[in-house]
Amino acid sequence: MSFASKAEFDITCSHRINPSPYWLVATRFPTEQRRNTRLLRGPFFVLGPQDRGDGTNMPKAKTPSDSYDRRCPSGVEGLDDILAGGLPEKCFYLIQGDPGSGKTTLALQFLLEGVRRGESVFYITLSETKAELLQVARSHGWSLENIPLLELSAIEALLRPEAQTTVFHPSEVELNKISNLLLDNIRKLRPDRVVFDSLSEFRLIAETPLRYRRNLLNLKQEFAKQGSTVLLLDDKMDKSGIGVDPHVLSLTHGVVEMEQLTPDYGTARRRLHVTKLRGVKYREGYHDYTIITGGLRVFPRLIAAEHHLDFRREPVSSGVAELDQLLGGGLDRGTTTLLIGAAGSGKSSLAVQYAVQFARQGEQSSIFAFDETLGILVSRAEALGLPLKKHIEGGKVNARQIDPAEISPGEFGWLVRKSVQAGSKLIVIDSLNGYLNAMPGEKYLNNQLHELTSYLNQQGIVTILIMAQHGMVTALEAPVDLSYLCDTVINMRYFEAAGEMKQCLAVIKKRSGNHERSIREFMLEGGKGIRIGQPIKEFQGILTGAPKFVGNEQKIMHTS
Repeated sequence: MSFASKAEFDITCSHRINPSPYWLVATRFPTEQRRNTRLLRGPFFVLGPQDRGDGTNMPKAKTPSDSYDRRCPSGVEGLDDILAGGLPEKCFYLIQGDPGSGKTTLALQFLLEGVRRGESVFYITLSETKAELLQVARSHGWSLENIPLLELSAIEALLRPEAQTTVFHPSEVELNKISNLLLDNIRKLRPDRVVFDSLSEFRLIAETPLRYRRNLLNLKQEFAKQGSTVLLLDDKMDKSGIGVDPHVLSLTHGVVEMEQLTPDYGTARRRLHVTKLRGVKYREGYHDYTIITGGLRVFPRLIAAEHHLDFRREPVSSGVAELDQLLGGGLDRGTTTLLIGAAGSGKSSLAVQYAVQFARQGEQSSIFAFDETLGILVSRAEALGLPLKKHIEGGKVNARQIDPAEISPGEFGWLVRKSVQAGSKLIVIDSLNGYLNAMPGEKYLNNQLHELTSYLNQQGIVTILIMAQHGMVTALEAPVDLSYLCDTVINMRYFEAAGEMKQCLAVIKKRSGNHERSIREFMLEGGKGIRIGQPIKEFQGILTGAPKFVGNEQKIMHTS
């Protein structure tokens, strides 16, 4: 190689580490010129002090292509939202996770998405046989006929005892044969998408970190040359969150970690998070996901600030004139209301009244029932004269029973968002007790609920949260204080009068406007629905549960 600067130098050492693409080059320049000397890596050459290059006597440095800006969709519902559109093309990625967390399923979805887009794909498996992969595919209703597969049996044929007569270390012979087989297939297929399953076996065959990293570098160089987007699958090796394999972490452009958690009761909880993705502003934090027939479904962590919608803030009638008076005209759109009271005080019935009224006005609503079955909810509403069943069958009310042991906070938030996107203007969560008890081992549930209610408010949704207090009459306590999350709080209580249990309700606060300060008697009457009386002025100390009667008994409501 000639240099335009004509600087005198000697190559004192030039040694290539085979099969690594790196060159070790040592140079000697005059002392005054050393400060201007640069060593460039990949391609590997030495640039003299004055040789900035016109391209005639040295390789040109590669200019960044726009391939990193193009995205490679994962084929996994919800994952591309986390990745800001997908994985950047032609890069190396590590998918690391616990056994049973769904790494192979994710990888197959990634390749099937490539097949759907007309791309060439390639699956390399050192850990599973073709029969095992076909079994996984059949369980999801997939066909792998368009996915070329290099399986363990083809590699084992290279490692027969009669083929291993050599003076070299057996592990190095095995690794070189496997690497050559992989390189031959990569050059032949020139795949756009590749899955390498898994690094654990590759690491065991290499035995030493040097051989492992050297061959991994070789594969990375070849994949880059062919323009392949590669997923490397690996087991999570400890609980520190990083693992004990720093080699692959430094070589990859992105790392996705998948976890499987087993609670004391209920189904396993799965979550993932992106720990690294170069050059991409991805959605950080943990994201719940499930494995269902058809593959992984990821539920991106909800960020309320990303969802703003212009809407008209106006009160919505309940269909009960006295209740609207108590609320200063009704519940406002884009607000959250907490119905709090003892068990059986009428909270769910009041929420159903709003759902039926929305349906009468031609608007959709969604009820998420944690505590009671849909059959009981519907029959109780019908007994009160509220035609809930008709509106469910007509599609105006979407009532969904939530199994507390089978759902994660992320999935529940996803269900609520789907309801809003489908057109629901009223969301009822019945109840928060069931929501909190459904996920006792989850941390930061209050923060997740805050994001959920903020999202609903910014979408102009009327949100009703129901919470049961402990106790029946006096010394009522809530399991958790969530009143700060709510714009309106309605307290529903029992009190004793003339030897009978009575019910009453009062609006404790309403951020969005004025409300009545009085306490009104409340009654659920079969076939007539909800009845609300005039402000109660004949009693003192109602909120204590043991009021003192100071008025006329005839002003107390009676069953008609």
